[in-house]
Amino acid sequence: MITTRFVIGLAMVVSWSRLTSAGEPSARTAPLRPVATFSIVARDPQTGDLGVAVQSHWFSVGSVVPWAEAGVGAVATQSFVEPSYGPLGLDLMRAGKSADEALRALLAADKDEAVRQVAMVDAKGRVATHTGKKCIAAAGHQAGAAFSCQANLMEKPTVWPAMAKAFESSTGTLARRMLAALHAAEAEGGDIRGRQSAAILVVRGKSTGRPWADRVVDLRIEDNPDPLAEMDRLLRLREAYDHMDLGDESVTAGDFDGAMKHYGAAQSLQPESAEIAFWFAVALATKGKVDDSLPLFAKAFAREPRLRDLVPRLPASGLLPNDDALVKRIVAIH
Repeated sequence: MITTRFVIGLAMVVSWSRLTSAGEPSARTAPLRPVATFSIVARDPQTGDLGVAVQSHWFSVGSVVPWAEAGVGAVATQSFVEPSYGPLGLDLMRAGKSADEALRALLAADKDEAVRQVAMVDAKGRVATHTGKKCIAAAGHQAGAAFSCQANLMEKPTVWPAMAKAFESSTGTLARRMLAALHAAEAEGGDIRGRQSAAILVVRGKSTGRPWADRVVDLRIEDNPDPLAEMDRLLRLREAYDHMDLGDESVTAGDFDGAMKHYGAAQSLQPESAEIAFWFAVALATKGKVDDSLPLFAKAFAREPRLRDLVPRLPASGLLPNDDALVKRIVAIH
């Protein structure tokens, strides 16, 4: 079924084609310099999740290169970047076009396709990649089963094969496997200009109709001397808070054993976090494991003293038993 958004998308492609073929000014005129360097688009065969990961020597690469929509696909648009490949590519794939059909349609209408580097993966795991002949060397791509690695402005042409090998041989979540590919690129020499920003975007394989719930990972490093090290830290923090969310859901469902498991996993991932220690302690105290909770309360208070003042407010919200003696015992801990 042809959707309204698909018709609009095709109209935009046609309008863009007419403008560029007539030699008139267009929003798709090539930028003066390349905006992105190496990236990966992929679909997880186990979960169906779709994602993009990228690193560049360019400020805020995450605001330009990665695009993804649950149940639709993922797009990386880079080199002399044209951002509209992202939303238009998603429009076409949402309308039922394969990644290859969507990419070919957009390239056919782009007079500057020779300086573009674009990769797409659709919800069925079909992949399409384009490296224009005028992308700055070393530039190229390598596709595999439901993924594609692409790079330009590299130190050497072994970068994208190293990315593909790392992705295929890694395990874990899609975000972790894509990050492994970025690390492999950097280890192989990476961007000839250096490094500055990075991003990871992962969405669910099937849409729930709630975009906020469909976004599994959405992390950006805007400007950092070692963006991948910072991405490692943030992804680990994201994973810890995912466990906190699952712990909260378990409490709501009355599954306190499940809650303890997830809160404990979060604490293991981020032992230095006052916030995580505090809420883990609250869950333990609520379950009656007060003695187990007190060291965690003490740790949380030592790192963030104002959390001590939060404790007396929790019983009214149902987050601690309405027990004055318990509250006083917790607040008095050092």
